[in-house]
Amino acid sequence: MSAMTEMMSASMAGMADMPGMAAMDMAAMQACIEACSACEQACVMCADVDMGEGMGKCASMCTMCADVCNTMMRMMMRPMGYDMAAMMAMLEATMAMCKACADECMMHADMSEHCTMCAQACMECMKACETMLMSMKSMAS
Repeated sequence: MSAMTEMMSASMAGMADMPGMAAMDMAAMQACIEACSACEQACVMCADVDMGEGMGKCASMCTMCADVCNTMMRMMMRPMGYDMAAMMAMLEATMAMCKACADECMMHADMSEHCTMCAQACMECMKACETMLMSMKSMAS
């Protein structure tokens, strides 16, 4: 078990009396946090190169995506403040931003390896967020 998983499990254990929290899928949460972190890093690096190449729109999309991924990651790392509706909405927003960023990066993929890698990180983040969202929806029903 990773240190992050242990910390999250310990945090969640103290919230067993909060509806739905004890049943949180820790593996999905860890995967989502890691995917958000990887996407944030890829987007920051892609935006930096984009600026040097004069691709302003792509750089802007990557910067916004990095910000959204960072916010999503930080929200998941603060279990005491969980609100299921807000978390679900933020997961959906993260997925939408990752999709938009991946689409923009793919327009440059044939001439930009960094855009290809960024788009891949965005798609992986989307999948991890979707898995987490489905897990939360199944807990809510």
